[in-house]
Amino acid sequence: MSLNSVVESVTARIIERSKVSRRRYLALMERNRAKGVSRPRLACGNLAHAIAASASDKPELMRPTSTNLGIVTTYNDMLSAHQPYGRYPDQIKLFAREVGATAQVAGGAPAMCDGVTQGQEGMELSLFSRDVIAMSTAVGLSHGMFEGVALLGICDKIVPGLLMGALRFGHLPTILIPAGPMPSGLSNKEKQRIRQLYVQGKVGQDRLMEAENASYHSAGTCTFYGTANTNQMMVEIMGLMMPDSAFINPNTPLRQAMTRSSIHRLAEISLNGEDVRPLAQCVDEKAIVNAAVGLLATGGSTNHTIHLPAIARAAGIIIDWEDLSRLSAAVPLMTRVYPSGSEDVNAFNHVGGMPTVIAELSRAGLLHTDIMTVSRGGFADYACRASLQDDEVVYTHAKPSLDRDILREVSAPFKADGGIKLMKGNVGRGIYKSSAISEEHLTVEAPARVFHDQHDVATAFQNGELEQDVVVVVRFQGPEANGMPELHKLTPTLGVLQDRGYKVALLTDGRMSGASGKVPAAIHVGPEAQVGGPIAKVRDGDMIRVCAVTGQIEVLVDAAEWDARDVVPPPPPALGTGRELFALMRSVHDPAEAGASAMLAQMDRVIETVGDDLH
Repeated sequence: MSLNSVVESVTARIIERSKVSRRRYLALMERNRAKGVSRPRLACGNLAHAIAASASDKPELMRPTSTNLGIVTTYNDMLSAHQPYGRYPDQIKLFAREVGATAQVAGGAPAMCDGVTQGQEGMELSLFSRDVIAMSTAVGLSHGMFEGVALLGICDKIVPGLLMGALRFGHLPTILIPAGPMPSGLSNKEKQRIRQLYVQGKVGQDRLMEAENASYHSAGTCTFYGTANTNQMMVEIMGLMMPDSAFINPNTPLRQAMTRSSIHRLAEISLNGEDVRPLAQCVDEKAIVNAAVGLLATGGSTNHTIHLPAIARAAGIIIDWEDLSRLSAAVPLMTRVYPSGSEDVNAFNHVGGMPTVIAELSRAGLLHTDIMTVSRGGFADYACRASLQDDEVVYTHAKPSLDRDILREVSAPFKADGGIKLMKGNVGRGIYKSSAISEEHLTVEAPARVFHDQHDVATAFQNGELEQDVVVVVRFQGPEANGMPELHKLTPTLGVLQDRGYKVALLTDGRMSGASGKVPAAIHVGPEAQVGGPIAKVRDGDMIRVCAVTGQIEVLVDAAEWDARDVVPPPPPALGTGRELFALMRSVHDPAEAGASAMLAQMDRVIETVGDDLH
């Protein structure tokens, strides 16, 4: 089928907007390839340092035409999703030797868990950890020892950070290798029910702890369709991992076979391989649009309305929320996976998973099928199901969904649109995710209750101060204020109020988790309060309309009065838990719509200074 006209026009819009920055990016990547640091160009002393501990691999590493694969790992054994990576480097080295290559751990990057830091001080480091991961990736690859890169990462800021760093070494072929979701435990719906009962004081901490342990119970990603699993979907639909590898459980034969297949393929596409496929050529404007379409079709995390622009910018590509909103109007919602449905990602994968989604979207003309991927057969390979046969990964064509309560065809979706809406009004510009919102809650008009700290919302709830229709405004939560923490801890509280029959919405310049669900939320509102954005003018009792139908976030006061109001001054910066170390990043970041990255903001300024004269 021919390409959908909206997908085509948005892609053209992005290409035109990115013309200069993309040209400069590709020129820099060509400079890296032709003149940058690489193993054949290292002096003897440089090379000797790099191979001193390589034992039997030394002869191969000294041979300039051999292939050496760099591993960037985000392993730690506190984070369940990344614990399986502890064994990967040794396995990868064995798999590389099977095809005449070598592998070294280029470096490690931190991997923090938003589940651990949710509602805690450490969450204020979360978003900017993405820049730290990108820079850590760059540090590892800066040694110039590698002809290909294996990225080991899976969760929230981690995959975007890895890609942002690797894209600045985009002359190198690169594959992301996932570890997979943990097996299903306590259902996410039941977990959420227990959380709401706890908020109401109807169950104690022991019952809550029992439910949480039953939900998060083993190695692997959390099983809800939050940011971590949305990462995996997006990387797969961009063609940057092996087909159908996103949602295979850890510590299974197929998972290990897929890792082996990934390394064999990485050797083939490496700089000295027979089928060279640099990351810079794989991540183009069409691949970014495919990622956006996948996000919308599957009801993925709103965090990617920040991460996708940042990943794109690292490749010289500029996208905005208008692009996402236009695509959303054309891309139907095909899945119901918690929090937008009752089943988890394991159930989604069982009934068809990514191969069925990609096959359906491709047939409907909603994906660019002509992108360069890491797979030998190109994008068509991603519409195939993987299985194990005689210890080898084999593929068969994707089949229709086995359960239409979880995954549907494009022609009969759960909703006609993808559920990401650009919101605008006198309070600013933000994002709204409607895929899990009931029709009767799409428009909320209610008085404001204003807070500067998410913990004060819980206190007000416990004191009975929120027993009414209410738009909860939580401000001074943007990148410059406190690093833009997720406010997912508010979800159970606001959910209880909604269940009691009140009209409830959240308005914030902060973020929500990928697990945010049934409560309407206009988030990422900018300009943020910290820089004098209009959200800093809102007062308790102001009537506010949050309407996903019209895309409106409006404070319903007289325009002259609104214009005359002063903004509320910001609270003093919070210290402790290392937050003071990130003051520099808070002071030089970009707005959320551009990716909220201090690193990219400064990078773009430097590139603009140099312009097209790389010499």
